Amino acid sequence: MINAVGNPQTLLLLGGTSEIGLAICEEYLRKAPMRVVLAALPGDPLREDAVAQMKAAGATEVELVDFDALATETHPKVIDQAWAKGDVDVAIVAFALDGDAEELWQNQRKAVLVANVNYTASVSVGVLIGEKMKAQGFGRIIAMSSVAGERVKRANFVYGSTKAGLDGFYLGLGEALAEFGPKVTVVRPGMVRTQFSAHVKEAPLTVNKDVVARMAVSASDAGKEIVWTPGPWRFVMMGLRHVPRAIFRKLPI
Repeated sequence: MINAVGNPQTLLLLGGTSEIGLAICEEYLRKAPMRVVLAALPGDPLREDAVAQMKAAGATEVELVDFDALATETHPKVIDQAWAKGDVDVAIVAFALDGDAEELWQNQRKAVLVANVNYTASVSVGVLIGEKMKAQGFGRIIAMSSVAGERVKRANFVYGSTKAGLDGFYLGLGEALAEFGPKVTVVRPGMVRTQFSAHVKEAPLTVNKDVVARMAVSASDAGKEIVWTPGPWRFVMMGLRHVPRAIFRKLPI
């Protein structure tokens, strides 16, 4: 239960070794100690490092739950495990795959893999989290989207299209859950300095993960539906949405 001063008691991170997801958890732990559930891929070599990171940040308890995004038939069990010791106040959906953009649209197997992880699995866990939070009558979901999904561009359209789908689903989930108490915040970062984006040339408005974490937590606390990180992306995308395709495809961003 979120306490009287607005601090959650239990966090769930789906994508338990995600650098941005862990940074969001750390941002919450700066407010108060709490229990953290890390749902991570079995065999991920970063699992124990993530546990240690959460304990060092002040978590009262850290629980590891096996989570394979592609094994959607196991997702009900994963979510049940996360709720086994009581309500979950904040669930962070922060797992994704990317790859070489030119290879992805020409490699059916890899394109389907990225789509299944980034979109299908995100919908799968979103439905299940939504059910739990609707039943408990409160809770917050933070879904990591991307500015790449606001208007999909040629340069990375496989990845961008998966984020467009995720973005639309979680905005809709927020509207569906609103009358029952839970709230959903969709986070739309540009490039963030993490290992996930290390293979890509740094773009304008690139930020560190702690900036994204602060803005995500602040937006969720305020009950906002969408937050762009950093803020100027909101105005960049506002303009780009209205650029004709003939011009948009020539832009260097």
